[in-house]
Amino acid sequence: MLKVQEIRELIKLIDQSQIEEFAYETNGTKVSMKKQNGKVVTEAPVQTEAPSVPQAANESSHSGQTVKETTAQEEENNQEAPDQGSEAAPAYDKEVTSPMVGTFYQASSPENDPFVQIGDKVKTDSVVCIVEAMKLFNEIEAEVSGEVVEILVEDGELVEYGQPLFRIKSV
Repeated sequence: MLKVQEIRELIKLIDQSQIEEFAYETNGTKVSMKKQNGKVVTEAPVQTEAPSVPQAANESSHSGQTVKETTAQEEENNQEAPDQGSEAAPAYDKEVTSPMVGTFYQASSPENDPFVQIGDKVKTDSVVCIVEAMKLFNEIEAEVSGEVVEILVEDGELVEYGQPLFRIKSV
């Protein structure tokens, strides 16, 4: 199976080239990319061992480029999740998601306190974290007023586009 870094490198190469469409298959893993409106749209690793099972998609993006990764195991997990989630109402109204692929930081520097902790009140313009991408530190705002009820990622962890970072109960 291709590694995430290898997929990212392929996306960059295709994006910078004049190639409109690209397909690659090895060891049962298939990657296909096609440019739409000047951006690379990618569907990657699809496991061919279980073709009769419908596949669920897990999307991530890097600077306008979309990557879809699917497996039969993820489909099984996704089928079980709705049954478990329908029993209890969530304790939050809004998820703050990562607007890009990068590294998550809870504070502006290792010596400083985190921007927010569980139980902290935030406003729409409150900075809740930093996502570093290509040596640029991007402040992420809450975009909703409320109370932080859950922090979903660890400091220094790599995050994907659209990945939930915080859960906030609005007031």
